[in-house]
Amino acid sequence: MAASFFQVFQISPRYDLRVMTERQSLFYLTSRILEGLEQVFTKDRPDLVIVQGDTTSALCGALASFYLKIPCAHVEAGLRSLSKYSPFPEEMNRVLIGRIADMHFAPTPRARENLLREGIPEQSIFVTGNTVVDALFSILAAHPSFTHPVLERETRDGVILTVTAHRRENWGEGIAEVARAIRRIVAERKDVKVFFPLHPNPCIWETVVPLLAHLPRVFLLDSLPYPDFVRLLAQSRAVVSDSGGVQEEAIALGVPVVVTRDTTERPEVLECGLGVLSGCSESAIVREVMTLLERPPERKRKFVFGDGKAAERIVQVLCSFFGLPGVFQEFVPE
Repeated sequence: MAASFFQVFQISPRYDLRVMTERQSLFYLTSRILEGLEQVFTKDRPDLVIVQGDTTSALCGALASFYLKIPCAHVEAGLRSLSKYSPFPEEMNRVLIGRIADMHFAPTPRARENLLREGIPEQSIFVTGNTVVDALFSILAAHPSFTHPVLERETRDGVILTVTAHRRENWGEGIAEVARAIRRIVAERKDVKVFFPLHPNPCIWETVVPLLAHLPRVFLLDSLPYPDFVRLLAQSRAVVSDSGGVQEEAIALGVPVVVTRDTTERPEVLECGLGVLSGCSESAIVREVMTLLERPPERKRKFVFGDGKAAERIVQVLCSFFGLPGVFQEFVPE
């Protein structure tokens, strides 16, 4: 799943834990990652472990560093929905990493406040913005055109709606509701084209394909290379997604996003006027999308989660950790 990202960013991993199997459980995944990381960390004995985000692999990276008494830094720290099972298991992954990590790179001031309320020492928290915004702008600048033939051909006209769906808590009926909503939208709006890059998990394909395959102006795509995906976002009138990263990318581009969840750990998306929660409800998704299509908000980029310099700020902090010159300047959202 990460191979295309490695290629885009010219990264060559030293290790591949080879843990992925079809329909894997969280029990299986957690145990396999921990076993693999024990071997890697014991062999290399790193001075610092950096984990990013809220995935099971991030939690395992933090836990493995704790077991071996290695300092841990968390990128994208402090985001909270305050709902134990939403997103699942990501919300508790973040909370648990927060108890383990020694350095916390928070995307926003609100994320810092969340950490402070949980008793995290203030001197260990650094508001940096988020690296996803760095990646977004650097890739858009480096890749000015599509490489995917369908996107290159079909995005030249029409109103573009991008859809993604992958959250574990939405598998099954939740994602089916999203697909049914898309079916209604394209039936009502003949000018809309829907581009739906499908997560490789077979649970997603088995739900979406029977409901949307062969519909006019609905393009079900394999997972897109990152440059093509963010360029598609940039050309979209609106986005429908349950992804946290897509919420940040969309508002950084000034594109409104309908969040198909009941909660979000990024309430700043809602507060800036470019995001709305619909849940996985067919009627609510249709209502919110149609409103955005008929009365689109002002298209203005919102630098809420970063200004493209998060990685620079993180490096400044890490330099100080290792006793090297580095002056940290906190990110202040616009």
